[in-house]
Amino acid sequence: MRIAVLALQGAFAEHEQMLHRLGVESFEVRQLADWNQPKDGLIIPGGESTTQGKLLRDLGLFEPIRQAIIDGLPVFGTCAGLILLSPLHLGTMDIDVQRNAYGRQLGSFHTIAPVKGIGDDIPMTFIRAPYINNVLSPDGEVLAEVDGHIVAARQGRQLVTAFHPELDNDTRIHQFFLSMG
Repeated sequence: MRIAVLALQGAFAEHEQMLHRLGVESFEVRQLADWNQPKDGLIIPGGESTTQGKLLRDLGLFEPIRQAIIDGLPVFGTCAGLILLSPLHLGTMDIDVQRNAYGRQLGSFHTIAPVKGIGDDIPMTFIRAPYINNVLSPDGEVLAEVDGHIVAARQGRQLVTAFHPELDNDTRIHQFFLSMG
């Protein structure tokens, strides 16, 4: 298995480290030539969604990535990656998103909560995180809520979390993503 990790900005190195821990090969996508390599899935990391969205367009990556996801490539978006998959950017996942829902950097926090199909005690680190107001697609599924807000969801072969599982030692969220392929 070989996973592409969008490496334009954000916490991409931590996702690569998590994949390495799981014995999965990964490579960084910084330009179209990188994207054109064989891959079994894509991770879109946290960071700043507006910046990442602009870079995707400027580098000619927006449409090829969007089309690959529409064609069924498994994708995992964390934090800003969640926003990028929403109708605000790539529009491949039918979710209504609240950007910066937990405020600025000082609004960051850590908690443990259940994630449907994964486990009851999943560590969750939120950093200026969004949340999902609503999963709009009939084939969408809410996987986790914290304080009444949706923080993880799935639609087809797309997985999103408002939190950063790559910043914790627990590998179960990444394992779940890898099993979607």
